[in-house]
Amino acid sequence: MPIKIVTDSSITIEPELARELDITIVPLSVTIDGTMYSDDDLSFEDFMVKMAATKSLPKTSQPPVGVFAEVYENIATKDDEIISIHLTEALSGTVEAARQGGMLSGRDVTVIDSDFTDQAQKFQVVEAARLAKLGLSKNEILEKIKHIRESTELYIGFSTLENLVKGGRVSRMTGLFGSLLNVRVIGTLKDRELSTILRGRGNKTFYKWLEELADHMSTSGRKIREIAISHAQGLEFSQKARDVLQKFVEKPISIMDTNTTIATHTGPGAWAIMIDYE
Repeated sequence: MPIKIVTDSSITIEPELARELDITIVPLSVTIDGTMYSDDDLSFEDFMVKMAATKSLPKTSQPPVGVFAEVYENIATKDDEIISIHLTEALSGTVEAARQGGMLSGRDVTVIDSDFTDQAQKFQVVEAARLAKLGLSKNEILEKIKHIRESTELYIGFSTLENLVKGGRVSRMTGLFGSLLNVRVIGTLKDRELSTILRGRGNKTFYKWLEELADHMSTSGRKIREIAISHAQGLEFSQKARDVLQKFVEKPISIMDTNTTIATHTGPGAWAIMIDYE
């Protein structure tokens, strides 16, 4: 009774790794100037060019319930099991669409809110897929990814809040008040809430916080399994962060372009550091 692993395109993952582990990725979509694109249709570079050229914020959309149902029906027989891991309900209705699609499909589908997105979501999805290939049971896999979920931290830096304001999401970030379009903001996604932990002017805000993070990691005594970095045209800081943090983990730190769903809301110059503690 094989176990199939499904996720959505808000995950940031190497395509070759997804193929190797037989991970099915259901695409979200984005509408730019009235034209809807599937995440399969646009490269990240093309998306950033289009977003910069439009006056209105692109609109992201979760996959329809029927698409989830069709995917589940196509990848599994009635005797198979499916674990479907998705971006947090705090940011999207994708999880609920997956739940409804599972019920329609007639398949044995367990839908998990990852509580995260991007490569923090990847931590759980990749581990689930690896364990499935090793033949572990559904309950064993769910227990392991629960531990990963509870041991993950996600920090995100915004170089501009313009997209958050346009998308009406600034009010969701605890501690943000007034017009802050010219400041740098660092937030964290925890307990399904995007909260502000630091704000300041200029990129020195990012670098000072990075030093403090490294100091904290040096003294915490916690062992780290993996660190991942994603960005939306924020490569310079991402490379600096990798150089500073690599000493804390054996596995090479990956730096990847984030996906269109996340970049829509973060805007250019954003980055995320995701840490999976053992």
